[in-house]
Amino acid sequence: MSEHICAVTDASFEQDVKQASNSQPVLVDFWAEWCGPCRMIAPVLEQVAAENAATLKVVKLNVDENPATPAALGIRGIPTLILFKNGEAVATQVGAVAKAQLAAFVTPHLTVA
Repeated sequence: MSEHICAVTDASFEQDVKQASNSQPVLVDFWAEWCGPCRMIAPVLEQVAAENAATLKVVKLNVDENPATPAALGIRGIPTLILFKNGEAVATQVGAVAKAQLAAFVTPHLTVA
């Protein structure tokens, strides 16, 4: 991963995402190694994570290695981005998007300090 994005698993999802700090939303990228659009969105995700490091936690969950969580959330296609706030999914974006679209998707949910 990177400095601003960490990996989560089926085992750590509850703690890392659902029980994350109430003040900081968590953006989860559901992806797979073989997925072209997932690889396309990765640098955009990295930029957004770096620019919002103080107000947003960004994590990635590999759907091939961790099938239980995507199945429980009803994810049918990747990349799927789900924004969690206070342990609840508040927004979903399916498919690769440009940086401006990703920023517009995330920004309304960020708490300005």
